[in-house]
Amino acid sequence: MHLHILGICGTFMGGLALIARSAGHTVTGCDAGVYPPMSTQLQEQGIELIEGFDAGQTALNPDLYVIGNVVTRGNPLMEAILDRGLPYVSGPQWLGDHILAGQHVLAVAGTHGKTTTSSMLAWILEFAGLAPNFLIGGIAPDLKVSARYRRDSGFFVIEADEYDTAFFDKRSKFVHYRPRTAVLNNLEYDHADIFPDLAAIETQFHHLVRTIPSQGGIIRPSVSEALDRVIARGVWTPVMTFGEGGEWQARAGSRTAAFEVLRAGQPVGTVQWGLTGEHNRLNALAALAAAGQVGVDVSTGIGALSAFQGVKRRMELRGSARGVQVYDDFAHHPTAIDTTLSGLRAQVGAQRILAVLEPRSNTMKLGAMAARLPEALRQADLVFCFGANEGKHALGWDPGQVLAPLGSRATSYSNMDKMIDAIRDAARPGDHILVMSNGGFGGIHQKLLDRLQ
Repeated sequence: MHLHILGICGTFMGGLALIARSAGHTVTGCDAGVYPPMSTQLQEQGIELIEGFDAGQTALNPDLYVIGNVVTRGNPLMEAILDRGLPYVSGPQWLGDHILAGQHVLAVAGTHGKTTTSSMLAWILEFAGLAPNFLIGGIAPDLKVSARYRRDSGFFVIEADEYDTAFFDKRSKFVHYRPRTAVLNNLEYDHADIFPDLAAIETQFHHLVRTIPSQGGIIRPSVSEALDRVIARGVWTPVMTFGEGGEWQARAGSRTAAFEVLRAGQPVGTVQWGLTGEHNRLNALAALAAAGQVGVDVSTGIGALSAFQGVKRRMELRGSARGVQVYDDFAHHPTAIDTTLSGLRAQVGAQRILAVLEPRSNTMKLGAMAARLPEALRQADLVFCFGANEGKHALGWDPGQVLAPLGSRATSYSNMDKMIDAIRDAARPGDHILVMSNGGFGGIHQKLLDRLQ
C-alpha cells in the first residue's frame, strides 16, 4: 500500500512514517519546511519528501492519505483531497488500526514525563530481551532511534499524547491506541489552545480509561487530585499506584543520583544512575511497574535503569566553555520548569544557575500560565526570557511585567543576539546555563558555547 503522509516531519508523524516503511508500505510525505534531523532519518529509509502542501501531489495517486494534526482546512492539498473524495485517515487512527492491533500496547500518558518514562520503559523491555516496538517523542541514546517496528515483536511502547488527533477528529490521540497497560503519569492543565480547562482534559483521560481491558493494568501516582477525579468517573481495570504511599516507592540515598526501590513497603533493589530529581525517580517507578505487567522482574528492571543514559533534550549537557556548562532541556510548562531547576539545583548545590527560557508552546504564548513563571523560576540565580515582538514567536503577554517579582534577577529580550551577548557577559566559571524550550531555540546552545569561547 502506498501512503502519502501530510505533516511528515513532526516527531509523531515522522516516527509513524518509519514504522509504516518497516511494515512494508511505500511511503511518501510532505511538510512545510522539510528539515533535519527527521528529514535525514526519513530520506535514509528511502522515503521521498516533498516541500509544501501543493494540490499537485494528488498526482502521486497513493492508496491512502495519512493526515497529521498540523494540517488545517485551507491547506491546498487537503482541500484537493476533500474536493475529489480521496481516501484519508488521521495518523493516530491509522497507527491504531494497522500497527497496534494485536500488540500488547503499553501507553504512557500524562502532562509531564511522557518521553522520559516511555524511553525508560522501552529500554527496560529491550534490556530484558523482549525487543519491543516503540514510538516515542524523543531519542534515548540506549534505543538510538525514536521509532521502531518489527513484525515478530508482540509489545509496543507508545508515548500517548492528549493533544487532539486531527482537524476532523478532536479526540485525544491516545484514544486510538487501545492500550492493555496504561501509565497515567500525572495530570494538570496544558494545551490552552485546544482545551478550555482541566476538566476537558480529564474527560479525554476518562475516554482513555474506558478503552483499557479488565485484564490490563492502570499505573498512576498515589497523589493526584485530577487523576482521582478521572478514576472516580469509572474504572474497569486493576489500578496500581506509585510514589508516596503507593505500592511502588523510591527512597533517595546519600548519593544524589542513587535511590532505593521499595515495593509494598519492602526494599527490592537500588538504582545507580546519572539522572537527578524526584521527577525522574517517579518516572522510573512508573516504568518498573509497567514492565512488571509484561513479566519483567524487578531486578532486571533495576539493572536496566542503572544502565539508562537518559533522553536527548532532557537535561542534556551540550558542552562547556570557560568553565561554564550549557544544558538543553525540553521544559516549557511551569511545573516542568520548576522540576527541572530543582533537579539541577540538587546536583550543583550553591553554584549559579542561569535559566534561559523561550515560552514557545501555544499554551505559554497565550499566557494561560504566565503568572506561574516567577515561582517556577525561583531557584535560578539569573533568568533570561526570549519573546519576539511579532511573528510565530510573538507572546500575548509582557515578559518584563510577568517576571517583575524576580526583580533584577530577570531580564527579557526580543533580539536573540543581544540576549546571547548578555548571557555571555553575565556568565562566569562554575556557572550552569540551563536552556529551556520545546523548540530548537534558533540553535542558541551552540551559539552560546561559541560566544563564551
